Amino acid sequence: MQTETKYIFVTGGVMSGLGKGVVSSSIAKLLQLSNQKVSCVKIDPYLNYDAGTMNPIAHGEVFVTDDGGECDMDIGNYERFLNQSIPKTHNITTAQIYSSVIEAERRGEYLGACVQIIPHVTDAIKDRIRNIAKSENLDVLVVECGGTVGDIESLPFLEALRQMRLEEGTSNVVFVHVTLAPSLDVVGEQKTKPTQHSVQELRRIGIQPDLMAVRCSRPLETSAKRKISLFSNVSEKDVFSCHDAQSILMVPQMLYDQGIVDVIFKKFGKIGLVNTSTNWDKWNAIVSSFANLKDSIKIAMVGKYVKLADSYVSVNDALKHAGAKIGRNVIIDWIDSEELNGNIDSLSKYNGIIVPGGFGERGAEGIIKTANFAREKNIPYLGICFGFQLAAVAFGRYVCGLSNANSTEINPNTEYPVIDLLPEQKFIENKGGSLRLGANEIKIENNTLGFKLYKSNTISKRHRHRYEFNQKYLELFNSNGLTFSGYSDNKKRMEILEIPSHRFYLGVQFHPEFSSRPGYPEESFEAFIQASSSI
Repeated sequence: MQTETKYIFVTGGVMSGLGKGVVSSSIAKLLQLSNQKVSCVKIDPYLNYDAGTMNPIAHGEVFVTDDGGECDMDIGNYERFLNQSIPKTHNITTAQIYSSVIEAERRGEYLGACVQIIPHVTDAIKDRIRNIAKSENLDVLVVECGGTVGDIESLPFLEALRQMRLEEGTSNVVFVHVTLAPSLDVVGEQKTKPTQHSVQELRRIGIQPDLMAVRCSRPLETSAKRKISLFSNVSEKDVFSCHDAQSILMVPQMLYDQGIVDVIFKKFGKIGLVNTSTNWDKWNAIVSSFANLKDSIKIAMVGKYVKLADSYVSVNDALKHAGAKIGRNVIIDWIDSEELNGNIDSLSKYNGIIVPGGFGERGAEGIIKTANFAREKNIPYLGICFGFQLAAVAFGRYVCGLSNANSTEINPNTEYPVIDLLPEQKFIENKGGSLRLGANEIKIENNTLGFKLYKSNTISKRHRHRYEFNQKYLELFNSNGLTFSGYSDNKKRMEILEIPSHRFYLGVQFHPEFSSRPGYPEESFEAFIQASSSI
């Protein structure tokens, strides 16, 4: 029987980066713990078709889904909170909506009509949201609208959400508005004026919020809550404090303690259906594992996009998941590979070295030297995608005698192209959505580190790359002590490299960070942190 889906629309005001994604994920988690079938959608109002061609320093990491979507990093937050895979259809962009409308117009589906924002674009947005709810038979769908209220590009999406409340009925739609109550150091008072103006702007376009999630550095004061309630026309009990927490995993408990689950259920007319005790035990055990951690492990993350921590948010979280599993606090130092060349010995103070994904020539030499330093000094090393490829380049240069070894991505005319373009990529001109993307099956050889980690001969992992190991050099590498223990596509592609004589030296062509979850760390990260903790 088809479920009548309830919708929660999360909007944001004042400025970007307030934490709408964490609020959306937390609400979704609370509903999941309340035995509701729930999922999340992220709306991004930019004109990029997807996040694939964006600079991670400007926008944060590109999160890859099982089905090959290059999505906003909030999709990763949803997956980690809900411990479930989310398809690429759950990341909606302006370009996707407008493309579908233009294609429909070209097919003649609007014959006789002047195609307009209302109703054609807004109808396309509503159809996309409703199709997700229907196809997955969801009890609740949480939809986060990116951007800030007042932005021109987000207006069609907000209008579509306004229409959905009218069409679905007020008992089936709840609006949550995330805003800010800053505290000025001079007076220490929590200021509500930014929130007041944000709500006024939202109401001006026809949306009255039902709940307010107010970001603040410390718990929202009663006087501030009362003032926000008065000027936003929201009941005081529907104003929730989202103050700073030690971990974002603690936000669901923070909101639950303020009664948000009961409030949402009452607005949906589902009084008396909340019984989360069984589910909460498991979730609380996971959250508590991140608190009161013992000795610290210092990890050097050597990468290209370290100026913004969100560039590697999934890697950061995966390291923390692994640390929590063994009760150790993981301290990550982000090191710009471009600035490392003359100071490589500084890496000797770390318990482990990780090199995440990346593209292009900038900073590549620093990563090659890093991979070789970890090998020579017997420091645990985990290389992901670009880190896998440049570890192979380093091994070719410093062990196999291929002094000019390189990747053709970095030097197209290299004498020894240890890393080369995938054959099917040679005739591709478009950059967007054209990499090898999504989950692929990987075979692992027995009696290897790879098999020891994954305890299986077959795994499925997500990919995002255009270059691969050149098997012309396979025998040379094997004879010099490097083992390729994992492969895919009937051995066409090498997926895992390891050095058996090393304390822990592992490179993976795939992106293991995308499948790590709180309480369920990805196996290569867990083994890497375990090896690093033993130094």
